Amino acid sequence: MRSVEFLSLPDMKKLIVIIIFVLSLQSVVGQIEQDKVLHFLGGNLYGLVGAGVANEISEGNRTWTFIGAVGGSLLIGLAKESIDQHQYGGWSNEDLLATVSGGITVGVTIDIFKKKKQRKRAQLYKNATTTANVSYQKIFPKETIKINSLLVLGMSTTVLEK
Repeated sequence: MRSVEFLSLPDMKKLIVIIIFVLSLQSVVGQIEQDKVLHFLGGNLYGLVGAGVANEISEGNRTWTFIGAVGGSLLIGLAKESIDQHQYGGWSNEDLLATVSGGITVGVTIDIFKKKKQRKRAQLYKNATTTANVSYQKIFPKETIKINSLLVLGMSTTVLEK
């Protein structure tokens, strides 16, 4: 009878560490207030809006896109905390931090995917330019044409040669 080994010992150790890590996160998630989660999600949403606006204005500049994501979440966080201060008399720096963290997360995510897309585009361009060894001079030879008033009128220049 043959023994079947599903996981090797190093793989089993990794699996055990991952399971312990995931189980320990359950207690951490339970400690996060629902309010902070909503602030984080709001920061994600407004960070995405800010990144989109900054991306359009800066014509795709990565730095300004990230600043737009953080700025959008910061603006909505400040607005929300100002409203809370006025209505309830309570400003919360932790809520503001949760909101801005959402914007930072969106900014980093956009930057990672944008960089990946740019690398792929550069590789496609490199592949297209190195494999195509076509000489356009053979296909389209350069000819100098003397332009005069007859050519502009659409008449042949042979009239002038006679």
